[in-house]
Amino acid sequence: METGSPDDTGRAGTAEPAGTAEPAGTAEPVWTGLPPGLLRMRRLLLVVWLGLLALGLGLLLGLLAGPAWAAFALLPAVAAVWGWVLLERNWRSWRYAERADDLLISRGVLWREQTVVPYGRMQLVEVTSGPVERYFGLASVQLHTAAAATDATIPGLDPAEAERLRDRLAELGEARSAGL
Repeated sequence: METGSPDDTGRAGTAEPAGTAEPAGTAEPVWTGLPPGLLRMRRLLLVVWLGLLALGLGLLLGLLAGPAWAAFALLPAVAAVWGWVLLERNWRSWRYAERADDLLISRGVLWREQTVVPYGRMQLVEVTSGPVERYFGLASVQLHTAAAATDATIPGLDPAEAERLRDRLAELGEARSAGL
């Protein structure tokens, strides 16, 4: 058997935990998707807001224009069905990967966008969580860099993962910017 093959390392076929650097010789980063709680939260918000819109539109059209016009209140229901599918496609498109020198964030369905944030350029890493996010047990990590164009956000993470990511990114940012 050749030395240096993946079988010699004992790591072949094992998944690395999130937050570890990619193995030497691996061209593809290890991507991490967003938890399903973000999709549930966004779908609930979609149903609530479009449900209220349908109710208000139905009452308004029914009272002012007549009962036949109230059928147009079904348009928000159609939009909710369409939005339900689009929200899942958007949720599946979000992912991030921690590499040795930078953080990759990929998102988008029609227009794919990939942001590369070098650790040495990070100035501030925040964990934020609004009231709705807290109810669903979610938090977002926001990265501020020296160039505003490379600021990035990773939404809908578990709070423990968001704090771990914040601490790791802050540690790597301090280590990489020490020479500046």
